[in-house]
Amino acid sequence: MTRFSTLTADALPFDKAGQFYRGNLHGHTTHSDGYWTTEEYIRQYRQNGYDFVAITDHFMKRFDYPIVDTRNYRDETFTTLIGAELHHGDVQLGGVWHILAVGLPLDFAPYSDNETTADVVKRALDAGAFVAVPHPNGNSMTIDDFLSVAPVHAVECFNGKSNASADRGYSWHYMDTLLRMGHRVGALSVDDLHMNAGHTDFMSGWTYVKAQDLTPESLLEALKAGHYYASTGAQLHNVEVIGREKVIVECSPAEHIIIGTDRQAVFRENGHHLTRAEFDISQRDTVFIRVTVIDQYRRRAWTNPIWFE
Repeated sequence: MTRFSTLTADALPFDKAGQFYRGNLHGHTTHSDGYWTTEEYIRQYRQNGYDFVAITDHFMKRFDYPIVDTRNYRDETFTTLIGAELHHGDVQLGGVWHILAVGLPLDFAPYSDNETTADVVKRALDAGAFVAVPHPNGNSMTIDDFLSVAPVHAVECFNGKSNASADRGYSWHYMDTLLRMGHRVGALSVDDLHMNAGHTDFMSGWTYVKAQDLTPESLLEALKAGHYYASTGAQLHNVEVIGREKVIVECSPAEHIIIGTDRQAVFRENGHHLTRAEFDISQRDTVFIRVTVIDQYRRRAWTNPIWFE
């Protein structure tokens, strides 16, 4: 069976060397259908405490296939990743495919007539990109859609624009089905920034990446290794898995700390201002787990799935 990724328990980022960097991996400017210019996009994220961004304008003929060169905005305290949102072919229920590719070369070629969507995904992967499926709930995707382009690195578990515009921002139900089928896929949280039509997509979802340093190369390496977690505001300080016996979670103050499994079984701790919880999972025969933290404002943080085999 073709699997999406190869995430393992070792992919947990918390004990890895380096530090966490906060970034938005999906957003658009006036080079396609976004409201902000490149300069304003980067200024806004930088002044609001982000460490890196990716501008991922729509790689479409009507926008002249833009891949925005943001290298001049990099310095020791802030960096950028080069990327695009690719569109080629249609999903099963209608509508064009969306593929998020971060780490593309600036000379990534437009689509050829004989390419399939899977061919474009493979070409992005071969070019060194970190590739993800964006906003599947917003696009009413099917599981067959995912399987038609496997493997990719990740799926957006939260998309700010889809959430603000249509209340369809969360996509864990797709991911849980894929995980139950054995596909090892990572979880991203993003703005999908457009800042148009009154949508409040700015700073609604982001990804914390644990990397050796704040360079595009280190960030991409960490993303591909699964050394990150997704957030809409809550923070995970540590998640430790001890064999198949125990899970320890440390986080920002939370109301719920939840361990989901590949079955219906769920472990949870409920309370006020929880910052630590321990779970005995020794009596559950589970293939993977994932951690969710929810605070009093309903803001969340999610680990990538943690695989035991």
